This record gives sequence, structure tokens and C-alpha cells, in this order.
Amino acid sequence: MLRSYIRLVLFTAGLLIGVQIPGFISDYTKRVEAHMLEAQQSLRGYNETALRFFNGDVQALIQHYRTSDDPVFRTDADNISNLLTRNQTLDREWLALQGPWYARAWHVLTAADTNIRTETWNGYTWQVLLSPEVIGWGLLCALLFSLVIESIVVFIDWVFVGRHHVRPVGRDWR
Repeated sequence: MLRSYIRLVLFTAGLLIGVQIPGFISDYTKRVEAHMLEAQQSLRGYNETALRFFNGDVQALIQHYRTSDDPVFRTDADNISNLLTRNQTLDREWLALQGPWYARAWHVLTAADTNIRTETWNGYTWQVLLSPEVIGWGLLCALLFSLVIESIVVFIDWVFVGRHHVRPVGRDWR
């Protein structure tokens, strides 16, 4: 009986952990989008200047600033270049998060922007969303979590108690 309750607790723990995954991915995606919009806003003035004087080529604007005699402009060239690089990085990150659910999950797990992922984790609040995707994640994680933990317990029992540990069959079952 206790073993059944432990199984239920393990399944429930896996379920509750599993339903957090889509919520975290969603929060990470929203954070990437917010950073991307901020980066685009920061570049807006430079894009307008590049459009007006360099046919929209921001790299030409940066090169113009770098070749200037004014040290302030040369320093600004590095700043604009950093903003442009950040914007391109966030665009690639955003595109990676537009794929199917398994691609998004794998990306957040393995190739996400470390700073944004940490920022998301620090600001994450546990939540239970109810959508088919979330329910699927929850059930899958619950089953896997239960299976792994119970397999470990059975293996430990087999190693330490041995194969000779067999429950006697009741007389009525023979």
C-alpha cells in the first residue's frame, strides 16, 4: 500500500515538474522578444541615418564613423557595431524559437542565450497552464520520472537483496 502511494507521489511530482517546461519556454520566448524589440528601438535612429545618407547600409555608417577624425565618432562606431551585433543575435534567437515544440525545447536546453536563460530562471514563477501541449509535457515527464525512479529502486533492491528475494505465493493462488 505504501508503495502505491509512493508511486502516486512520484507520478504527481513528475507531472508538476513537466507542466513547468512549456511555461518556462514561453517566458524565455517573451523575454527574447522584449530584448529584441529593445535592441531594434536602440538601432532605430542609426537605421534612419543610414537610410538617409547611406542607402540603408548601417555598415557603411559604421565605417564612416570609424574613418572620422573625431574620436567621439570612432567610439560611437564600436557602440553601433555592438548594438547591431546584439540585434542580429536576438533575431537569430527569435527565429530559433519559432520552430516546433521539440525544437524550441531543445534550443532552450542546449543553445539558448545564457544571460537571457538565467534572467528568465531568476524571474520565473511556477505556474500551471492548461493547454494540450502542457498536459502532454506533464504526462510524459510524470511517466518518465516515475519509471526512472522506480527502476532505480528495483535495481537497488535486486543488487542488495538479490534474486532470491521472492514473495511466497499464497496457498489459494497455487
